[in-house]
Amino acid sequence: MQLRHVESFLAVVEEGQFARAASRLFLSPPAVTGHVRQLERDLGTPLLHRSPVSLTPAGTRFLPHAQAMVAAANAASAAVKDLHGTRETVIRVGVMAPGAAELTPAILRAFCRAQPRTRLVVESLGFTDFLSAVLEHRVDVAFIRPAPHDERVVTDTLTVEPRILLTVAAGDLADAEGVRLADVLDLDFVRFPETTPRLLSDYGSFAAARNGMETRWGVGRATSAQDLMTSIAAGWGVAGTLHSLGRYYRAPGTCAIPVVDAPWEASALISRRDDLRPEIKAFRDLAVALARDPELGRLRPPVPPWH
Repeated sequence: MQLRHVESFLAVVEEGQFARAASRLFLSPPAVTGHVRQLERDLGTPLLHRSPVSLTPAGTRFLPHAQAMVAAANAASAAVKDLHGTRETVIRVGVMAPGAAELTPAILRAFCRAQPRTRLVVESLGFTDFLSAVLEHRVDVAFIRPAPHDERVVTDTLTVEPRILLTVAAGDLADAEGVRLADVLDLDFVRFPETTPRLLSDYGSFAAARNGMETRWGVGRATSAQDLMTSIAAGWGVAGTLHSLGRYYRAPGTCAIPVVDAPWEASALISRRDDLRPEIKAFRDLAVALARDPELGRLRPPVPPWH
């Protein structure tokens, strides 16, 4: 979904005609028509009746969220308008795969359109450095999971998702439609390196539900999402994670099973609390605006049928 296509849609709605919208946008009528058609293809539904121009039911629902999307982009632009001199601004973005799922690339695209003079440099983060990379100034913002409770960073929650268990496809649980925490706590879990923050190892092993019971660690050891899936496929352990990671990393030989009574967890955007640069605030503001826009909720992981 491109911002200029959304802007063309809004102009047609406000002007009531494709020709007047084109004149207002300094575009040709065919260009505006093409923008609206592409937007409708992206969303998978008609937004406008053509003769006369009027909103379809889907267009009526989409309209306030299109306005919010353009407003968010304009707000991001305004926040850093004083930086539009000769100095290039760079934001280093860390992503602990898969970040905030579909929202991650949507946020990156929207910010690049709103701030073409601010260059985004994306770096992959593993299980051991997703927090330290921010604190040690190796990246400026980071898409991570779960949301940390650390006074040194500012945390913006982007998604809140159900939990799943990743396990080997040939295992005893592979055919289960869902499991409960009591069914999984005594399984062997994939081990993380010793330098992994406790936050992640607790999250991956459902530590909050254990009431002091020790985690049984398998022989696998994972420093990244890819390592995790390889270890699980090899039968070296299981892991608890967010629903979206199960969709992004459907590795051969693995399966994702809903943990129906596990509390939902968050993915988040974090930045250093003492980093007050306007471009960082603009990036955070845009990310939160897109994450909270109900229409752009189509970018979020769908709520599974077991909830």
